[in-house]
Amino acid sequence: MALSISTNTLSLSTQRSMRTHDAEQAKLVERLGSGMRINRASDDAAGQAITTRLNANLRGTSQALRSLSDATSMLQVADGAMASVSDTLQRLREMAVAAGNGSYTDGDRGALQKETQALLQHITQVGTDTSFNGEAVFSQDTVSIGGDERRRAVLDGLQSGWLSSAEDMIKQYYGIMGDGAKLTVNLDTTDGAFNVLASVSGTSSGGKLNNLHLNIDMADFGTAATPDGGSAPLYSDRIVAHEMVHAVMGRTMNMGALPQWFVEGTAELINGADERLAGAGSMAGVVATIAGGGFSYEGGYAASRYLHDRMKGLGVEGGIKGIMQYLNNNQSADLDAALNAVSKGVYTSNAAFLADFGANGEQFINTKMNLTNADTGAIGGLDADGSPVRDARAVVPASGTSNAADGLAGFNVVYPDEGGASGVRRVQVQAGDNTGDLIDLQFSSMNARALGLGNLDMTRSSVALLTIDRALEFVNEQRVRTGASSNRLDLAASALETSSQNMQAARSRIQDTDYASDTARLTRTQILQQAASAMLAQANGQPRSILTLLR
Repeated sequence: MALSISTNTLSLSTQRSMRTHDAEQAKLVERLGSGMRINRASDDAAGQAITTRLNANLRGTSQALRSLSDATSMLQVADGAMASVSDTLQRLREMAVAAGNGSYTDGDRGALQKETQALLQHITQVGTDTSFNGEAVFSQDTVSIGGDERRRAVLDGLQSGWLSSAEDMIKQYYGIMGDGAKLTVNLDTTDGAFNVLASVSGTSSGGKLNNLHLNIDMADFGTAATPDGGSAPLYSDRIVAHEMVHAVMGRTMNMGALPQWFVEGTAELINGADERLAGAGSMAGVVATIAGGGFSYEGGYAASRYLHDRMKGLGVEGGIKGIMQYLNNNQSADLDAALNAVSKGVYTSNAAFLADFGANGEQFINTKMNLTNADTGAIGGLDADGSPVRDARAVVPASGTSNAADGLAGFNVVYPDEGGASGVRRVQVQAGDNTGDLIDLQFSSMNARALGLGNLDMTRSSVALLTIDRALEFVNEQRVRTGASSNRLDLAASALETSSQNMQAARSRIQDTDYASDTARLTRTQILQQAASAMLAQANGQPRSILTLLR
């Protein structure tokens, strides 16, 4: 072994080992002191990049959890407000039921209307003032869930009494009713104002009308100040009653084999047309037109009144009702056969009846039809049958015996879907730490107009019930949506908590110090450092042995 004084190779080697042990010891002490395995990028470049991303995700997740908690609180505020609106609607419904009590006076209903207005103001106030963090919770739009007000007024009238009352009158005075066929209400056909106000259409097959449609011209409907069209040119409920006669006849007899005067005249007779006849001019001309085979609505009505009177005079129960029932029971028969059978040969044909009407119709109109009193001349009224007066407003009862909203006794009524889209306030909640992690919350309008209650009238009990029930259903749907959204937020929060826990564990495995391993390594490094220090002393003393060689 070579010996050298100038260069102590053993000492240099030992010093290098000591520096390595010192650096490792410093790193281990830093890890154990900070608790982190990665204190700088040089410790683990890839690991440092991963943990930085994990830290960003964890902080985003923590904030998303707080956002979900805030959104849940907002939903709770909204649900509480809608619960108050629902309770108010229940009270309004209770009042609407009370308003239908026939023993209540107009003053009693006026008192109910005053409370109604106060409750509607409360509903609007709830929808306006309910807020969270200074922001209104609900949409402030006033678009009605009932849709267009005019179309809704017509549909409410049809559902609350026009159809069912007409069906009841036809059954009572004509002894006929539908057979359960579908009747589709159509509000989208028009020929302009004051032309064809309404009509019944269908396809003729086997002597019956199929695919029935009740066509209502909105140019002539929905503008009246009162539900029956009292301040409009014509009464809406009377027009519907006229058309319902066509619908029932179309399903109960061979209407195509009947003369027009009879088809239209009997439709006019159900609700009376004295005011129409009074404005027709010469009664002689009216009678002559029908007797000569022509047609006018006034003449058809007068002829039907005359036929009704003649049948009663012949002892036919219900007068013209006997003709209607014969045509119903003998659906292949025409009016000739019906007149001959029911009159027992007095009128052998339609021509024979028209000849009689031509000879005596004018006198009948002038002496037996009072065209100036309040009675409309409708069958079953004062002028036609000596019963109580049926004036223009009362001729069609406000409500029938069945709920037309659920279908008539003789028809399956199909109404158009006129539900409006209520205003919606949308709130997005960041439900995660990524851009697309969003949950959309919707809060509809809750004011009185938006709920279709702006014109709620307790004097129209049946319509009020329809309107309130529609509002209740809407509020219930919104509460269901709110509850579902709240549950969804809870699930999202639970998922975020699980994700956060897993990310915390993943970050710990990459970044945190393994104390068991690093403590053992520190002990080893300290021992090696001490050993290197001892060996350095031995290496530094080695050159002294060279002096013995020089002695």
